[in-house]
Amino acid sequence: MEHIRNIAIIAHVDHGKTTLVDCFLKQSGTFRANQAIAQEERIMDSMDLEREKGIT
Repeated sequence: MEHIRNIAIIAHVDHGKTTLVDCFLKQSGTFRANQAIAQEERIMDSMDLEREKGIT
């Protein structure tokens, strides 16, 4: 539990918040080596509409 950190990311639309959070998650080791994540796939985009339109 001592390694848990809560952060807030605030920015205007289209300023890279989702990309930044995805990078944080990948760098933090949140995913195991056998969990392949495609380069274009955004972890935070969970809904089909978000993936289709590229919005979160």
